[in-house]
Amino acid sequence: MNDMRAKLKLELKRIEKEQYQLREGERIQNFIPLMLKYIGDPDSELRDNLIYPTFYMWIQEGNKLSEEELRSLLALLLNNEHLFNGIGSQNDQSVFTRTFTALAIVLIVRRHRQQPFLDLAEFQHLKKELLRYYAEEKDLRGYLDEGGWAHSAAHGADMFVELVQCSESDATVQREVLSAIQEVLYNGIHIFNEEEDERITNIIDVMIETERLPLAEIVEWISNLAQCADRPRSREQVIARVNSKNVLRCLYFRRVQEGRSEALLTAITTAENKVNRFAIS
Repeated sequence: MNDMRAKLKLELKRIEKEQYQLREGERIQNFIPLMLKYIGDPDSELRDNLIYPTFYMWIQEGNKLSEEELRSLLALLLNNEHLFNGIGSQNDQSVFTRTFTALAIVLIVRRHRQQPFLDLAEFQHLKKELLRYYAEEKDLRGYLDEGGWAHSAAHGADMFVELVQCSESDATVQREVLSAIQEVLYNGIHIFNEEEDERITNIIDVMIETERLPLAEIVEWISNLAQCADRPRSREQVIARVNSKNVLRCLYFRRVQEGRSEALLTAITTAENKVNRFAIS
C-alpha cells in the first residue's frame, strides 16, 4: 500500500472512531480529493467500510457540505474519471470506481430530493448522465471473490430510486427510467443473482407510490416487459426472460399485500406466466 493510501486509511479509521467529527484545523475539503482518488479501491475495507460510510455521514447524516460543495462534488462524480471510468469494460477492477461513485451520487441526489439545490438544467444533465451510465455499463457482476461488491445494476438502481422521487421527475423522466430498466433486464450478458432484482424493483415500487406516472402506463410497461418471451430462443432471450421474470415476482409479492390495484396484479401475473417457461398453462 502506498504512503498516501495508507495515510488516508488511517485517517478515515480515526475519523470513524471519533464519530466523523474533524479536529481543529481540519476541513472536509482536505479529505475529499483523496477519497475520490480511492473511491473504487480494490481493497473493500478502504472502499466499502471507510470511504463510502464517511461520505454517507458527511453528506446524508451530518449535512456537512454546502449546496455549492455538493454541486462541485457531483460534477466530479459524473466525470470520466469516476462514474464513466473504464465504462464498457467487463472484467477489470474499474467497475469498483464506477459503482461506488454511483453510491456517492445516491447521497447527493437524496439531499437534492429533500432540500432542492440543483436548477432544472443541472437536474436534466444529471438525469441524462445517469441514464447514459445504466445504458453503457457492461460489467454486471455482483459479488467478486477479489474485491467484494461490484453490484453495478443494484447501485445504478439506487440512483434511480432517488431520481424518480425528485420534484423535477415528471412523467417523461419516469418513462425514460422504465425504458432504462427494461434495457438492463434485457442486457444479453448476465442473469442477476445477487438480489439486483429487488433493488431494481424498488424503482417501480416508488413510481407506483408517488403516482407521477398513471398506473395504466406502468401496467402497459409490465405487459410489454414480457415481449421477450416471443423472441426466438437464444442466450440473450433467456437472459431477458429470466431477469424479467424475477423482477415481476419481486413486484408481485410487494404489491399483493397492498392489494389496491387488481389491474396491476393481473398485469404482473399475466406477464410472469408469459416469461415463465415452466408455468402451467
